[in-house]
This record gives sequence, structure tokens and C-alpha cells, in this order.
Amino acid sequence: MPSYELALVLRQLPRPELISVIKRTAEAIFDKGGIIRKFENLGTRPLPHKVSEHGVVHREATHFTITFDSAPTKLSDLKEEFGRDIDIIRRNIFKVEEPEEHKCTLHEEMLPPSYRKDVQEIIDIAKRKQKPKYNYNSGLDYYPFQK
Repeated sequence: MPSYELALVLRQLPRPELISVIKRTAEAIFDKGGIIRKFENLGTRPLPHKVSEHGVVHREATHFTITFDSAPTKLSDLKEEFGRDIDIIRRNIFKVEEPEEHKCTLHEEMLPPSYRKDVQEIIDIAKRKQKPKYNYNSGLDYYPFQK
């Protein structure tokens, strides 16, 4: 199952109600066969602009991120369920990409530029693209045009 991150923006609520909203979202993920990997509270912040959701204007909100694994076919059901919840102002689900493995090339980076592979490749490309030089077999001792 691929990993996803759910970014939640919840309306300003007292702590007991906030906990019940979080439990509802977690149960929705569990009911769809998901597994919660990480849960992060980003705190209460003022919104960058006023947001109108479910007929109410919001200026401050509580932000959460939930990292979970779920089947891709269940995402639309989750989005629909979170869209019906009046305590959730915004919800976005992002796919978490696996970071690529990068091998360390510090020993190559520490070499002088002329010995580095990437610089040698650039030099080879430049040699292949050189324009043909003036043919001096024209009988003149000099280049007749201005340089």
C-alpha cells in the first residue's frame, strides 16, 4: 500500500471536541483499511485569508498532518467523508514519494576540475561541436576578412 499524507485544517474548537474530530478522522482511515504511521499537530494559527466553509467564515484554524498507508481506491471515499465533516475546513491528501538513494560522490567532488568525469564529458561535447577552421590553402598569406 502506498503512503499518503493528509493535511487537515480544522476549525477552532475546544480541546475535547478537537479530540473527537481527530478520532473521527482516524476511525475513517481505519474503516477503509488504512494504517496510520505518523500524526503531527502543527498548532493553531491564523489563516492567511478568511475561509468560508459550510456557511461559516473562519479566520483561525488548527492544523494537523496524518501520514497513513491506504489503498489508492479508498482515497475518494476518504475525501468525500472528510468533505461532509463540518469541523474540517480544508483537507488535502498527498502521495508521499520514496526518497531516492544518492550515493556519496565527495571523493570525486574533491578532485581538481580537469579530472572530474562531468567536466571531462563537457570538454568532449565541446570538442565535438567545434566549427571547422579557415582553410589557409587559398594562396593568401593572411585571412582576407576581418577577425
